[in-house]
Parts: sequence; C-alpha cells; structure tokens
Amino acid sequence: MRDRIIVKKEQMPYGFFIVLGKEKFNLRFSYNQSADLFTVSLYREGNLLCANEPLIYGVPLFRDVYQAGNFPAVNIVPWDESGEEETITWNNFGERVFLTLENGR
Repeated sequence: MRDRIIVKKEQMPYGFFIVLGKEKFNLRFSYNQSADLFTVSLYREGNLLCANEPLIYGVPLFRDVYQAGNFPAVNIVPWDESGEEETITWNNFGERVFLTLENGR
C-alpha cells in the first residue's frame, strides 16, 4: 500500500500543513458540488504556488506547473489501489480513491 494524504471532504473548504519530501507545504481543498469536482491550492511559506488544481484520477497533481525546488519532490496522485474506480467523485474520494504519494519526480 502506498502512503496516502488523508483529506476530510466533509470539512471542505479547508486546509492543512504537511511535510512532503523535506519541505513544509499548505494544501487547501475545495469542492464544487455542481461539477462534482475537487480542487487543491498549494502554498509554501505563505506564497501561492498553484491555485485550484483539479483532482483528476491517475494524474499527478501540479504536473503542468511543476518547478523543481518550489514544488513537492514527491508525486501526489489520486488513485484507487483496488482498481475499481476510474474517476473521482464525492462518493468514492476518501473511501476508495485517495491521494497517494510516489517518491521522485
């Protein structure tokens, strides 16, 4: 089993600090009910690095805006290890689909 970032979807919008690699980041999550879409914003030392990145199943977060030295040195991928899901929905996020951590970029 891969390491996971636990997101409390019932508390959205909300955020928390987390150490990824050797750096401390702030992740802030939101949910758009009409689109059934989760987003995350990434901050480091109070500076916004990426706003409202959509969570897309199987796609590493921040891959289109990644800058070495500024972004987490680990891949964060929404994934279902059971292989049952192919999308992220309110019903499966945090139940079967989790934000998994993969070392290295």
